[in-house]
Amino acid sequence: MARNKEGLVLVLDVGPTMHAVLPEVEKVCSMLVQKKMIFSKNDEVGLVVFGTKDTNNELTNEVGGYEHVMVLRNIKVVDGNLVEALQQLPRGSIHGDFIDAVVVGMDMLIKKYGQTNKGKKRLCLLTNAASPTKDPYDGTKEDQVNTIAEQMRAHGMKMDCIVVRVTQDLDVDKKILEENDYLLNAFSYKSSTKTVHVDSPTSLLGALRTRNISPVTIYRGDFEMSSKMKIKVWVYKKTSEEKFPTLKKYSDKAPPTDNFATHEIKVDYEYKSIEDPNKSVPPEQRIKGYRYGPQVVPISSAELEAFKFKPEKSVKLLGFTDDSNIMRHYYMRDVNIFIAEPGNTKAIVAVSALARALKEMNKVAIVRCVWRQGQGNAVVGVLTPNVSDKHHIPDSFYFNVLPFAEDIREFQFPSFSNLPSSMQPNEQQQEAADKLVQMLDLAPTGKEVLRPDLTPNPVLERFYHCLEVKSKQQDAAVPPLDETLRKITEPDPELISQNKAVIDEFHRCFELKENPKLKKSSRRLLKEKPTGSNEEGLGSGAVQAIDAIEYTSRVKVEKIGDLDPVQDFEAMMSRRDGTEWVNKAIQDMKNKIFDMVENSFEGDTYHKALECLVALRKGCILEQEPKQFNDFLHHLVKFCQEKDLKSFGEYLASHEITLISKKEAPDSEISEEDAKSFIVKREPKAEN
Repeated sequence: MARNKEGLVLVLDVGPTMHAVLPEVEKVCSMLVQKKMIFSKNDEVGLVVFGTKDTNNELTNEVGGYEHVMVLRNIKVVDGNLVEALQQLPRGSIHGDFIDAVVVGMDMLIKKYGQTNKGKKRLCLLTNAASPTKDPYDGTKEDQVNTIAEQMRAHGMKMDCIVVRVTQDLDVDKKILEENDYLLNAFSYKSSTKTVHVDSPTSLLGALRTRNISPVTIYRGDFEMSSKMKIKVWVYKKTSEEKFPTLKKYSDKAPPTDNFATHEIKVDYEYKSIEDPNKSVPPEQRIKGYRYGPQVVPISSAELEAFKFKPEKSVKLLGFTDDSNIMRHYYMRDVNIFIAEPGNTKAIVAVSALARALKEMNKVAIVRCVWRQGQGNAVVGVLTPNVSDKHHIPDSFYFNVLPFAEDIREFQFPSFSNLPSSMQPNEQQQEAADKLVQMLDLAPTGKEVLRPDLTPNPVLERFYHCLEVKSKQQDAAVPPLDETLRKITEPDPELISQNKAVIDEFHRCFELKENPKLKKSSRRLLKEKPTGSNEEGLGSGAVQAIDAIEYTSRVKVEKIGDLDPVQDFEAMMSRRDGTEWVNKAIQDMKNKIFDMVENSFEGDTYHKALECLVALRKGCILEQEPKQFNDFLHHLVKFCQEKDLKSFGEYLASHEITLISKKEAPDSEISEEDAKSFIVKREPKAEN
């Protein structure tokens, strides 16, 4: 067997107690083989079933016993015939012995591979462990399990044991279940066996893994507590993001008769001289260039290498802090696990002592990590103690990367408490919302509905299924969503029906209205109806118009220009990459309004100044800055009076621009009566 190939034997229970879940078993096992055919086409798989009336295996012929165990397929490279066999599993009528079936599967792996490729041989036992096991000829059942586990460990075999108990049969003897669970746990203690209990088709789909990923250390070395204290540790990846497989380009130019065609596409790059396009430039005459403004600065590879940051490989302690200071949303990237160097007793004791001390004091450790020599960057992360509750598993640490200052994005949102009382929920609405949120809990009684380690990625699973269908029929339509995946991607109908009263109560407390799409942008509405007070109210009734304004900007505007100051102002107000942009936008808009008023010629800029003033008023209400607008409006009126700009004062009076009242913004110190009384009045013309 090649180095990266896996030898797998599926050991499936088809006895009477498994008949109810066999359709799901057929589906997930066939999907497993289909994935291997696509991405691990050289893997080899065998199929063993137990609980059948007939017996067909080599051990029965050689030594006797091992009855009701059938080898449906010897270990071969995965193909379509195996998929068809898994989709038509026999229904047994006998209570099978899973220990006998495991021995038959182990014998197949030993005869096929011998002592080679340790760690690439795997058994997958799928049963409900509800059938009794036979007593051995010598010793106890536990002794038999220990002997089998020793042989598995000696030949480098691993086993995944999936115990399926979707519905508990009342006729099943609980003593049998307890005994079988004890024997399966003994496998876990004595060999590389992982036992998983599943209770739903979704969990079954997630528990059956396509491949075993062998853990690989990303760091082996010292954990430097100080210059005089160092602990030998190993660091593994605990979790990682599962991504889409890399899809390679395929060429159909090869003749159909060529059986050795790889259909690969190779891309070659050729550099040409600008002066002579027909002349190619060899690699030794090329150099990288980096833009600096309009210029291109050439930097050789030697210079680039000299300027690289090359920290030394190390893991150093920076200090300790309360675990309450490290929020969950600070975590970045994947999770790693720190363990003491295996076999190093002093390191195990030191890591355990540190982990238990941090756990007791509610502390975490901050560390600086450089995983390998010559790594281009260093990471700062937090070590969270992971105290084990099993005597054979030592204590360890979880490691999460923390963000640097430039990784943090400051998003400022106004508090709900600052909104007007008319927009605050009452007690009945708050209670209905709380009940709705509690209803959506996926672990209401301490039992997770979608366990992360047993819930597959529905997007990937559907991708694999669609790819398998397309491989058989190129123009086939996208298949419908599988019912098992539907339970992951859509709300649980049973949960919705059980909590119908809660949902109905939420509907009664909150009136739901369709939000009509605005055909015109808020900026166009301002231009067409700048007054707003006569019909829809931009003065005292500006609250109704605020909901129609959305500050959206894809371009980061840093100053208010002359072409479209309102749009620039809204763009600056919508920026959330810093705390200074709101104040800067307000101040720039004030200056822009002053310039328009002071430099106008016979009132040619009054209309545009009014648009800016209206936009400023709305922005100050949204950002809860009423004082800035109110002070500015006082100052603007006084400025017009001092500079003999009565024409602009009359222009404002005709549009009834008012101060921001407490009703519009809770932070305002102006009452609604005072705001209305401040409306700029027209000054009577002096009579001769």
